[in-house]
This record gives sequence, C-alpha cells and structure tokens, in this order.
Amino acid sequence: MIQFLIHDSQDTVGVATVDIKAGEGAQGLYMDSQEKMEVSALQDIPLGHKIALADHKVDDGVIKYGHDIGRVVAPIKKGEHVHIHNLKTRRW
Repeated sequence: MIQFLIHDSQDTVGVATVDIKAGEGAQGLYMDSQEKMEVSALQDIPLGHKIALADHKVDDGVIKYGHDIGRVVAPIKKGEHVHIHNLKTRRW
C-alpha cells in the first residue's frame, strides 16, 4: 500500500496519504517516474504532512514539488516528520 507520494525526483520530502506510525516501513511512490521507495518512519506522520526522504541539516533547503519550500531550523533525520517545528519559510 502506498503511504506517501513524492511529486518530483528532486524532492527531499514526501507527503503522507494516510497516517504513518513511528516504526513502520512506509511505502512511497514517485509521481513522475512511478518508482516506489520505502522509508522507515522515525516519528508519527499525520495524513497530509511531510516525511523526510533524506537527512537535512540546519539551513538546508527542503524540496517539495521540485521547489525549495523553506529553510531547515532544526536537524531532520530521514523518516522524521517535517513541519513548522523544524522548517520555516524563507520569506521571514
């Protein structure tokens, strides 16, 4: 079962299509190539939220839909929840 979608091959996050529980091996699908991938969820990822597909360090950009959507403000490990606690817009 597909649990998250990745919109572009350059994306560093996927979007949960169901609630993902910590400890699960979550199945993802690249929308552009239809290739599948798996990520071990380190935290709960609510429906519609982002899961990290790679480690990110502070000041890295997060890529979603092939675009930089913000700046990392706290380290993020592959499989962690990416949201307002560790990602901020570049506008402010």
